[in-house]
Amino acid sequence: MLRIAVPNKGSLSGPAAEMLHEAGYQQRRESKELRIVDPENEVEFFYLRPRDIAIYVSSGRLDIGITGRDLLIDSGADAEEILPLGFARSTFRFAAKPGTAEGLADLKGRTVATSYEGIVQKHLADGGVDASVVHLDGAVETAIELGVAEVIADVVETGTSLRNAGLEVFGEPIMKSEAIVVRRTGADAEEPKVQQFLRRLQGVLVARTYVMMDYDCRVEQLEKAVALTPGLESPTVSPLHNEGWVAVRAMVPAKEAQRIMDDLYAIGARAILTTAIHACRL
Repeated sequence: MLRIAVPNKGSLSGPAAEMLHEAGYQQRRESKELRIVDPENEVEFFYLRPRDIAIYVSSGRLDIGITGRDLLIDSGADAEEILPLGFARSTFRFAAKPGTAEGLADLKGRTVATSYEGIVQKHLADGGVDASVVHLDGAVETAIELGVAEVIADVVETGTSLRNAGLEVFGEPIMKSEAIVVRRTGADAEEPKVQQFLRRLQGVLVARTYVMMDYDCRVEQLEKAVALTPGLESPTVSPLHNEGWVAVRAMVPAKEAQRIMDDLYAIGARAILTTAIHACRL
């Protein structure tokens, strides 16, 4: 039975559970449940603190887990990313009062406060910068006001909280994070149960990204239409009862669907419609 770690709370928890449900797996009904078994899919889920998941997976006690790229790197665990999941995206950056620093080199000899000590220390070391790192569990933007540090390193989304604290980001982003699937470094990459799990999640990602588009068009306009809707391999084309017309079906990116429909209509295609994709295997 495949043993999988899932975030039990925070910004990763809800989207992870939703994706697993879309992939056909049972999920817990109450937040107090720490473990459930899905016998039909031969999977056992363990609901753990997101920060601990990479450590559990690296120990070999669990086969794979869903966590954040930032949490994986910060943990220093002997685990590796095997699939990005496209949600819980964030950017990790330095910030300070205006005029304090412009880039990484300006941090030499300074003190940096962060909740992600492992990430910051690695980034500083990779850049050859000798600076002190202070670990705080949260609200790091107050560290500068209280004199604990001169610079902070934290997740930046809109930047509103930083501006409210009189701070501004500087330099290049330290890293970009998102939810990911991790496994123990060196684990069997072709393990069938793991591959099946990854295929299901990849199917969800594709289903969320694409829609199925169907339309009718004149034969003489088919090449132009196919150029607009090439599909993943190639579109399906079927003759209609009315001579000179064909029906076309192809997967198209959901975010481009409206524009493609307009372009198809402009070249004479009709009966254009889109339908959601709930599951797929590529």
